[in-house]
Amino acid sequence: MTLNTQSLSIEYQEEMIDLTATEYQILAVLFKKSGDYARRDEILDDCWQENQFIDDNTLAVNISRLRKKLTAFNRGPVIGTKKMVGYRLLRKEAKK
Repeated sequence: MTLNTQSLSIEYQEEMIDLTATEYQILAVLFKKSGDYARRDEILDDCWQENQFIDDNTLAVNISRLRKKLTAFNRGPVIGTKKMVGYRLLRKEAKK
């Protein structure tokens, strides 16, 4: 997958999905972590720096919408969650 900074999109196998600014920022944090978990507070700080108060559910809702949007790639799950740890990008499993 390739994250496109100029068009705020993500590409995979010649398919492209447009992202909102928030979706792009979330994925940018996950890409920086390169498969490691990004803590919830890291993502919140990067995406909503100027807002003093963000509803606790805001990140979960955005992750859910992003997961749904990324199903268009037909590659299986893209974002993994580990309770009490955070979120990470999942590698595509090789087909047997």
